[in-house]
Amino acid sequence: MPEPIVLRAHATAPGVPLDHYWSRVVGAGRANEGLRADWQRQLAAARAACGFEYVRFHGLLHDDMFVYTERADGTPAYNFQYLDALFDALLDLGVRPFVEFGFSPRAMARETATMFWWGAHGAPPTDLGRWAELIDRVVRHWVRRYGRHEVRRWYFEVWNEPNLRGFFRGTRSEYFQLYAATVRAVQAVDAGLRVGGPATSNFVPDARFDTEIEDVSAQIDVGADLDALAWRPVWVDEFLAFCRREGLPVDFVSTHPYPTDWALDEHGQGAKLTRGVDATPTDLARLRAIVTAGPYPDAEIHLTEWNSSSSPRDHAHDTLPAATYVVRSVLHSLDTVDSLAYWTFTDVFEEGGAGDELFHGGFGLITLPGIPKPTFHAYRMLGMLGDRLLARTDGAVVTRDADSGRITALAYHYPAEEPKSVPASFDSREVAVATQAKGRPRALRLGVEALPAGARFEVEVLDAEHGDAVGAWRELGEPADPTREQLAHLDRRARATAVSGLAADADGTVRLDVTMSPWSIVLLRQLD
Repeated sequence: MPEPIVLRAHATAPGVPLDHYWSRVVGAGRANEGLRADWQRQLAAARAACGFEYVRFHGLLHDDMFVYTERADGTPAYNFQYLDALFDALLDLGVRPFVEFGFSPRAMARETATMFWWGAHGAPPTDLGRWAELIDRVVRHWVRRYGRHEVRRWYFEVWNEPNLRGFFRGTRSEYFQLYAATVRAVQAVDAGLRVGGPATSNFVPDARFDTEIEDVSAQIDVGADLDALAWRPVWVDEFLAFCRREGLPVDFVSTHPYPTDWALDEHGQGAKLTRGVDATPTDLARLRAIVTAGPYPDAEIHLTEWNSSSSPRDHAHDTLPAATYVVRSVLHSLDTVDSLAYWTFTDVFEEGGAGDELFHGGFGLITLPGIPKPTFHAYRMLGMLGDRLLARTDGAVVTRDADSGRITALAYHYPAEEPKSVPASFDSREVAVATQAKGRPRALRLGVEALPAGARFEVEVLDAEHGDAVGAWRELGEPADPTREQLAHLDRRARATAVSGLAADADGTVRLDVTMSPWSIVLLRQLD
């Protein structure tokens, strides 16, 4: 067997602060999807279980939100009713918008229907003056409707992945000018509003490759050691230098650190290589170093999209290994960034149209009918951690909640037999099934002392037998069109993690000695 995971902690140790940066922001597809009842129900569930504070999505200014149109004589017409319905619903759920300004309304776009099933207009606006006026009108409306104090708690990001051809049919210089026009318009309304960018995708192995991810991946030798390369975020250095020269505000830096060599929303043309399991923590640490050494050292860092891959048809997203990957990456990246936004909370997601079956490899933590995937449990369990970190090792952490004093520990088994971030599984589930079959059991020996004698704990286990929704679906024969009864059965199985009790001994020590199966996650939570 592999070396055991061994961790000891003292319940009254001072510890260090533990920022729940992983639950600050979560992603969603596009704004109009947020008007759906099922989308809103699932966001409420994700908020309640996982603690997400902000949600980010594309298409805020797309035609199906009717924010901007032009009359027959060419004069602008503004309509905020759909925006109001969406933002009212978000705030009522206790979730704030992480505003992404994009894409161009049709009447303003240099090119139209450049990408996605829903025809996003990824080209820059033809008139930056009219664009700035649109931004001004929208932001002033929000300040009037929700109040300056509330809107100052939001974030305003300019565009999405402008280094990719479909998302931005322009040059880097044009994006920089778009950023300048946008943030000046926002802060003309209120200088206290938080603005940032460049929202690029993703990290590349050489700073020279700063225009197209497709071109970068095509130049990488398939047999190359990807983790030996110096991966850097696209455009960030140039963006910060431009903003400094122009005297522009940068309250936060954003980019998308997918642990792959490509970005794949209908435009990936490269080798589709998966990087090593430490790609995300390495990238986040490097980005922190770049920002700290740059002209905006106090800027926050928000990774506004992240997942094991950038494909909305990757069957690995539905699996137990994806959940373990989330926990490992999050716990290996502490104290580096201000948010790491999982893309996305729901399979209500239509960039390539609707998924053709229940488990189609969508990004979501939750399937379209509302069944939680293992990744949902990963974020739920992470959310139960306290805000003081008492002890950590590779494979486990022990925390304490500052208010209640309760102890929570979390352990995971990401087997050494898989040295990569979860390998993508596109055309079939075979790669995903092979990934989950890897690994050997591993012992967990966890102890926490200085507890009240008899203190009660709950042990919860997520593994292939408990809480694995796609595994339960396979047992049913993978029905492409499940009945209501089958969906109810799958939902019960998806929520049925293994739960048992444990108590501290007479000396005030709780001991958890278990054998973890590969890819399993174990939560130890004090009840009193």
